[in-house]
Amino acid sequence: MAKNQTRRTFLRTAPLAAALAALPLSENLLRAEAVAASPESFQLFTAQSLSDATTKLQASPGNDNLYASKTLPLTIVLTTEQNKAAKEFEYHEGRDHIVQITDGTTVYDLGGTPQSPHSTRPGEWLAPASQGAKTVTLHKGDMLMIPRGTPHKRTTETSVTFLLTSSTGSSRS
Repeated sequence: MAKNQTRRTFLRTAPLAAALAALPLSENLLRAEAVAASPESFQLFTAQSLSDATTKLQASPGNDNLYASKTLPLTIVLTTEQNKAAKEFEYHEGRDHIVQITDGTTVYDLGGTPQSPHSTRPGEWLAPASQGAKTVTLHKGDMLMIPRGTPHKRTTETSVTFLLTSSTGSSRS
């Protein structure tokens, strides 16, 4: 019986061990530190709490920082904006974004090659243009994944409310 248990344990853990071994060493260390740190309690965002936060933001547009983890490289921000257009493309060496539209419409210009980029701080860049960028229009219910290093800018002609989930880890090797 012990022999089968050892084999079963190996078969259950081998895929995880292989996946962790495939990550760059620095990310392995970050994950090990996160596991060693005391775990955070789960966070529940009820439909009612999100609706209340949305109503408040629609009355006074801006950001509501819903979640910033002490152990996970993650933030979640609820944003409402009206009649707003970014002047420049931005891109990040160490952050990915997931945007989910909860109300309204906005337009993203994405990708391409940044023209005359300038650094605003380590790992953060702005560029007045991005040659070859594609335009997508997002509506309520749409979700967009923007990988780190992807130039992007947003234009909202009327009003949009969205959840922005961002990784806050270091750049990949």
